[in-house]
Amino acid sequence: MSNDNTRPDISSPTDIDRLVAEFYRAVLSDPIIGFIFTDVARIDLDAHLPVISAFWQQQLLGRPGYRGQTFAAHRQIHQRFALSADHFHRWLYLFNAALDSLFCGPVATGAKQRAARIAESMRQALAQRYATETDSAAAGTVRHWPP
Repeated sequence: MSNDNTRPDISSPTDIDRLVAEFYRAVLSDPIIGFIFTDVARIDLDAHLPVISAFWQQQLLGRPGYRGQTFAAHRQIHQRFALSADHFHRWLYLFNAALDSLFCGPVATGAKQRAARIAESMRQALAQRYATETDSAAAGTVRHWPP
């Protein structure tokens, strides 16, 4: 998207909260990956949003406070439903769309770059560390959603 000076850059925890809320508004109703959040992970938004906001505040604003285990959470989901490159691409598309709808500037651009690195790193780690599960999925022996 072109530089649009009518949108501010990310500069505060409140901005991160807005970004996270906008992203989850879109992702939960998304026909491609929404079910992963609602039916597979069964996230509790009231508990989940502050954790995700703390993660992005740490990543983008350098604020301490995130205490989650990002890889472990995604590993648990992957073990129930094999996450593919397409799922991570869709996640990134929706994340970038949420960013673009609200913000423009160096921090927002950095958020896109960081999100792309995180998505690719997570995808690769799940594929490499759990290749047996992925190989089994191709053979039809791993549970897929819906069961």
